[in-house]
Amino acid sequence: MNIFNKLKLSKSTHRVIEWEMTPDLAFCTYSAKGLRDELKNTSERICYFFIDNWGKTPRLYLMERGTRHVNILAEITAPHSLLHDCIARQGGTVTSRDNFSIDGVVKKWLIQEVIESEDCPYFVPMVESPPPPEDMGQPLPTPEKTLLSGSAFSFPRDSGRLTDDQTEALIRKWNFFDARQNPGGNFTNLLTAPKNQPVIVDMCTALMWQQGGLELCSMRQMKKNIDQLNHQALAGHSDWRLPSLEEALSLMERAANFKGLHTAPCFSQEQPFIFVAARRTPTGYWFVDYKQGKVYWSSGTVPGGFARLCRNTAELL
Repeated sequence: MNIFNKLKLSKSTHRVIEWEMTPDLAFCTYSAKGLRDELKNTSERICYFFIDNWGKTPRLYLMERGTRHVNILAEITAPHSLLHDCIARQGGTVTSRDNFSIDGVVKKWLIQEVIESEDCPYFVPMVESPPPPEDMGQPLPTPEKTLLSGSAFSFPRDSGRLTDDQTEALIRKWNFFDARQNPGGNFTNLLTAPKNQPVIVDMCTALMWQQGGLELCSMRQMKKNIDQLNHQALAGHSDWRLPSLEEALSLMERAANFKGLHTAPCFSQEQPFIFVAARRTPTGYWFVDYKQGKVYWSSGTVPGGFARLCRNTAELL
């Protein structure tokens, strides 16, 4: 039986079983900040079997796994004794609440009873429900109906190269929130939402922001993705760019919102940490982490980062 013919898979999913994959190895390979160096394509997805022993009885599942993607494709209703014995051979018990890898005995059973069976009664595809739309919080006023008292802040579009000390000084200068370096910081925004556009305009900084953003990738790939987005002219504009460190930090809120991010809820939760236009001296790239509420640095390669692009909107103010 070709089990993949019964499943709805993405184009980037390999139509083979990764027999050597384990739950622990999958986590280390595909978690957002723990990707292994040998993972070159963050869009690829693989399939493997594992045993879920978190419930009253163990259950055998076929998993589709990728970067920031976890999807149970099917349950295999294997005999409980087969799964109990497999857990026991790994040192577990019936009460061990954990995920377990399959062993050679279970693999042999799967090949005979599921993979090579013409009419398998054990294979039960999961019915995937579409995810609910993300809650973006209360509606925002439009820019046309919002007045700014005073002048907008003007930040550099590129922060250049910054040492650790310079970054801390920058955070304190503008009173940006950073959980480690300035926990009392609180930069004030005046956010607005143009009608029928996937963007947010901050009147305090004269910046237009993506409400969502770009997916996880390396800095090299991100530059290509930005060029492509500008070619498509998001919201009618073709001058989108990475924000400077100051610009990205201007969105940081002291308190995490109901989605667990230190931003206004009008921004998507799908970009928890982002690239900025700032290099670190002596090495690396600076990032803004809205999940942890802090600035950090990394290599910019694997796993890379997300992006929330911005553009200047002085003409709207």
